[in-house]
Amino acid sequence: VDKSSVEDIKEADAVALGCPSMGDEVLEESEMEPFVETIKDAIKGKKTALFGSYGWGDGKWMRDWQERMEGYGAVLEDDGLIINETPDEIGLAACRELGKTLID
Repeated sequence: VDKSSVEDIKEADAVALGCPSMGDEVLEESEMEPFVETIKDAIKGKKTALFGSYGWGDGKWMRDWQERMEGYGAVLEDDGLIINETPDEIGLAACRELGKTLID
């Protein structure tokens, strides 16, 4: 997101946002959190896919993120895709499938 802008979101037909769970199951706070806040008006009505990884917890950060994005008016393609640690072949296939649903 350090190379993205609100204008990129406005111009996009679909948006994929990825972020690992950090701290107490929250979005990364120095780049992702501020970016998500800046796109709250631009994401309305956009097909959106959320994905991320975690090493502990139960996915609360993703459920909170999904609810937040829906509150902003994003059209979520599916529940956020979460992978524990590094994706295995099944996880990689799920990532590819999410990408395909986003562009269909």
